[in-house]
Amino acid sequence: MRSENSELVRLLEVIGNLAAGTYSNEIMELTQSDTPEPIRTIAEAMGMMMVKVEAREYQLELLIDELRQLNEQIRRNSLQTVSAMAQALEARDAYTRGHAERVAAIASEIAQEMGLDEPSRELVRTAGVLHDIGKIGCSDRIFQDHGAKNPPDVVKEIRDHPGVGAEILKHLDFLGEAIELIHAHHERIDGKGYPKHLNGEAIPLGARIIAVADGFDAMTTDRPYQKGMAPETALEILRQQAGAKWDAACVAAFERLQLKKSGQDAL
Repeated sequence: MRSENSELVRLLEVIGNLAAGTYSNEIMELTQSDTPEPIRTIAEAMGMMMVKVEAREYQLELLIDELRQLNEQIRRNSLQTVSAMAQALEARDAYTRGHAERVAAIASEIAQEMGLDEPSRELVRTAGVLHDIGKIGCSDRIFQDHGAKNPPDVVKEIRDHPGVGAEILKHLDFLGEAIELIHAHHERIDGKGYPKHLNGEAIPLGARIIAVADGFDAMTTDRPYQKGMAPETALEILRQQAGAKWDAACVAAFERLQLKKSGQDAL
């Protein structure tokens, strides 16, 4: 029979390891017939407890994985619902149909050109899709032609839409920082934007990227009050107002993209 003192020391070491979360088969070796009592009985009890703990941990891992999948499904469903709202908004104005998806695509390309990582690019793309969601609470007047100058009440509705959008989306926690980008996509580098009059780097980079994409698409799309500009003309306006209305680095990145596309078209 093995030494009772040595087996007791070994048992205490194994129990210490188990308490620290390190499981092994050592405890089972102490349940053999040549192990003195009461060490063997204690080891058998500890072994049974270890098996039950491992079983519960496995069940917990399965539950966590199931919850993770469920949360991802809820996230996708919620995003699809909100995206459908954005598409319904565009249906109110034939001239802006497809605008959100185009802005999202352009913004994502600019983000990639500027070296943003994949999660940040996805954040920008999502915010681009939803950037005008606040207009769903606006009257049809904002989609009508008011000539060269919009009435004050229409101007107010337009200026309110980033905040309204952020309010609509604020409980969708999975959107994270995308809500902040939506709230700030009409801010200007010189502080003359809205709704908070942020300036420079106080404006989130993603919002500055979306602003360039939004501005370019707006200028190149036919509207009731103006015919869409040629891409070259719109790019020149972006370049002229870089550092004031738009972020210069974002404009430069977009210009590089246009040059690359022009080069590809020429091949």
